[in-house]
Amino acid sequence: MTTRFAPSPTGLLHLGTVHSALFAWKQARDAGGRFILRIEDIDTGRCLPEFETQILRDLEWLGLDWDGPVLRQSERMEVYNEFLHVLEEGNLVYPCFCTRKEIQAEIAAAPSAPHGPDGPLYPGTCKHLPWQEAKRRMEEGEPYALRLHMDRAVGMTGPLTFNDARFGEVTVDGLSCGDIVLCRKDTPSSYHLSVTVDDAMQFVTHVTRGEDLLHATSIHRILQTLFALPAPNYHHHGLLLDEDGQRLSKREKSMAIAALREDGLSPAEIRALAGFPDEE
Repeated sequence: MTTRFAPSPTGLLHLGTVHSALFAWKQARDAGGRFILRIEDIDTGRCLPEFETQILRDLEWLGLDWDGPVLRQSERMEVYNEFLHVLEEGNLVYPCFCTRKEIQAEIAAAPSAPHGPDGPLYPGTCKHLPWQEAKRRMEEGEPYALRLHMDRAVGMTGPLTFNDARFGEVTVDGLSCGDIVLCRKDTPSSYHLSVTVDDAMQFVTHVTRGEDLLHATSIHRILQTLFALPAPNYHHHGLLLDEDGQRLSKREKSMAIAALREDGLSPAEIRALAGFPDEE
């Protein structure tokens, strides 16, 4: 068994992410397996080295250890680009020139905009652009993103499912995810592309993560199938909630491990707050 914890260094480690880390770590250690650490830092504009340093420091202080070197996604862009070429050669991607502002305006003007795991679905504005026009705009240097042609992808993969330890057999619903972004000019790979590739190349057998990512797993199963990659086992665990029933986030600095540590809490006390009290 191999599990992983893959934080993004866009903020400090907090109780919610510690719950996910402990969940994966304990599952691997109880089974005599491997626990690996991956830093998902493809968003170079928001990911900061000081956050990564503090995350590693907090994990070690909490008593978590990992096997092998830490993998950083920012150092693997060439690998992701190779997989992106597979989709390009299969005619499964198309360039999108819409700005975020333009997409938001079009969504706002729609009577009802369907939502996917990444928010409101892209309305498909650039999906049917003539190739000559798209090629001209790319050659002229106009910024663009590459999107997955989801209906073609679903047509190639056929019906898919994945197994989740909590939810059982889950049917993949790719069309409800829309034409997801695979890369942008400022971000050469997307979360969905990178995590799918890395889980396979790091031989992760059990993916444990929050239930808020259950819907996104449909995207990952589709990409796994298109790339002929193995499908791991999944366990989408519950989320830690605050007193108001809202999920904990990096914005709540009082729940940051560094802040709790400064307040005098011990590693055992923080592990207990994160849902993993020490066994008697």
